[in-house]
Amino acid sequence: KSYSNKEVSRLKFILSARNLGFSVADIKEIINESEDGKSACPLVRSLIKERLEETEKQFQAMLALRGKMSSALSRWEEMEDKAPTANMVCHLIENFEQIKKA
Repeated sequence: KSYSNKEVSRLKFILSARNLGFSVADIKEIINESEDGKSACPLVRSLIKERLEETEKQFQAMLALRGKMSSALSRWEEMEDKAPTANMVCHLIENFEQIKKA
């Protein structure tokens, strides 16, 4: 099947928008705005600000998780292995919060 120039351009636009972090719903909204004859630029700016804020929150959450993981690893490397018991699966994980508070 061959595609028209418009279809190829539309696909390139969609791929570029996805690469910038726009959701499928965002892209649909942007395309609808454009098809209504309106400039989609104000909408695009507004949406990218929202996506940037969301990404920043996710990034900060990942940094916090990375810190926890790094802390856990450094502590766990010094701790001995223990066999599971009736009340414990892995003492490393189960005691992590207690060790952290100490």
